[in-house]
Amino acid sequence: MPSLRERVTAASLPVVETLNRLPRPVPFLAVLGLMVAGIFVPGWGWVFLLVVVLFLAWTLFLAWPALDTGARAGRVAVLLIAVAITLTQALPRT
Repeated sequence: MPSLRERVTAASLPVVETLNRLPRPVPFLAVLGLMVAGIFVPGWGWVFLLVVVLFLAWTLFLAWPALDTGARAGRVAVLLIAVAITLTQALPRT
């Protein structure tokens, strides 16, 4: 029976191949656009940020075995910052 990582990697392969066919700036600009929309759309904009957090977590999970300690730390830091921004937007102080 394949491990969770193997199943997720196999299921993700078509999406990863599609992302690899896109010009390099497109995924970056999509994430950036979702982050900006999430920050500036009042009320439910945090949903855009949640999509970014899920995407970052997914890519981190897929890349984890190939990353060295420094790269892992950097990506985890980015993910945690995105989570913090999402929570700040979803649960504002009033």
